[in-house]
Amino acid sequence: MNRPGKPAKKYSQAARLHDIIRLIESRHGISIEELAEESGVNRRTIHRDLNAISDAGYPLTAEWSGDRKLYRFITGFRDVPPVSFSLQELLTLYFLRSSLDILKGTPFHDDLAAIFRKVNSVLPPRYAAHLERISRITVPLLQGQRDYSRAAAVLNELRQALLYQNRVRVSYRIPSRQGVEEYHVDPYTLVFYKGGLYLVGYAHNRRSVRTFAVERIESLTVERERFEIMDNYQPEEQFRGAFGIVSEEPSRVRVRFSREIAHAIAERTWHPSQRVETLPDGGVELSFTAGGRMEILSWVLSYGSMAELLEPAELRAELARTVAVMAAAYSPPH
Repeated sequence: MNRPGKPAKKYSQAARLHDIIRLIESRHGISIEELAEESGVNRRTIHRDLNAISDAGYPLTAEWSGDRKLYRFITGFRDVPPVSFSLQELLTLYFLRSSLDILKGTPFHDDLAAIFRKVNSVLPPRYAAHLERISRITVPLLQGQRDYSRAAAVLNELRQALLYQNRVRVSYRIPSRQGVEEYHVDPYTLVFYKGGLYLVGYAHNRRSVRTFAVERIESLTVERERFEIMDNYQPEEQFRGAFGIVSEEPSRVRVRFSREIAHAIAERTWHPSQRVETLPDGGVELSFTAGGRMEILSWVLSYGSMAELLEPAELRAELARTVAVMAAAYSPPH
């Protein structure tokens, strides 16, 4: 409602949006009622305007102060300078674009497409066509690729929660238990590992930092409450003791590789703690300290007879049992 004696403003939506942005910027927080009064429109119109402002890329947040919901922008966002790219840097962006095809059907892939449309719109047609050609010189081949278009709704909500640091409620499917568990999570980081997306966050009902496979999240609800990331949290440290994505109690691992595969092993970094020793027969021995029982076993098995797990003893015994079962399955029938 307008104040008595204050005539309603009649102007275009673009002008009204400009005024609303100015009002939000000038105050520490402003309610929908105040915006409606200042703009001379109803609450429903202000709701649409705020959605339009958020869709345009303005980092709009909303927090409750008593019984009032106040809107504001993230502090200092106006101080971010315009970004420009050299032609070589643009080439690198286009070169990498095809590697993110795994995200097709998700809001992340849609955002990426919008970014490249904006880049193309300011480039001379000849450059834009050349960069489009460059983007096709890489072809990512992913085995067991996940279809994240099914998780588009979850990723859309999660993207907002990560951006504005809102807590979420997660319904998570546990295949081994054939059930769904509920988690109250502060979402910290999205991890991209071997073609898979994982959410790392603090689970309040478990009182620990946990890792969630995105494709197993049945539903995700963003809550009003915001959170602060723990001061001592470092995403890289979360996985330093893991061989892959699973954090378990680390142990010393030693694997001997035959001469045929030694060069491929020595040329790569498998774990930050690794040491590689060349053996007299031309093979190599790789040692590191990490956890992740199933990931280590699967990795060693992938090299067949060219790899021998030496330590730890209990993992070697488990691998021996697995190989015995496999040998029985492949033995000719009596």
